[in-house]
Amino acid sequence: MDLIDKKLLQLLQTDSKKTTKELSSKLNLSVTAVYERIKKLEREGIIDKYVVLVNRSKVEKGFVVFCHIKLIQHTKEFLTKFESEVVKLSEILECHHVSGEYDYILKIAVKDMEAYREFLVTKLTSLEHIGSTHSTFMISEVKNTTVLNFN
Repeated sequence: MDLIDKKLLQLLQTDSKKTTKELSSKLNLSVTAVYERIKKLEREGIIDKYVVLVNRSKVEKGFVVFCHIKLIQHTKEFLTKFESEVVKLSEILECHHVSGEYDYILKIAVKDMEAYREFLVTKLTSLEHIGSTHSTFMISEVKNTTVLNFN
C-alpha cells in the first residue's frame, strides 16, 4: 500500500459514494487508475465492505449499553458456545473478547431501559456459561468514527 492508496482509503472512508471521477480529481489520477486501485484494495481484503451508517436515535435504537460478561469457566468449549450464541442476537452491535476482570464486552443498542431489561432477562442471561454481567449505560457519545487514520 502506497501513499496514494492511503489517501484513497481516507477519502472512501469519509464518503464511499464519491465517484471515481471525483476521487481521480482529488488524487490527480485518471479515472481508470482510481478504479484499478479500488479493485486491488477490494481483492486484497483491505476494503472489506461498503455500508450505510444509520442514526440510531432516529430508528429507536439510541439507548446504548456496554455490558461486561464474565463466564463461569474459561474453557475453549464455553468460549466457543458463548460466541456462537451471542453473534445471533441482533441487539448486540459488537462483541469483544478481552483481557482483565471480564471475558467479553458487548455493545448493545435498544430503544430504552425497558427494552434493555427485556433483552437482558429473556435473551442475554439465558445464554449458557455466563457467570455475571455488569452493565454501563452511555450518557453521551463524544466520539464515534469508523475512519482509520494512516498518518
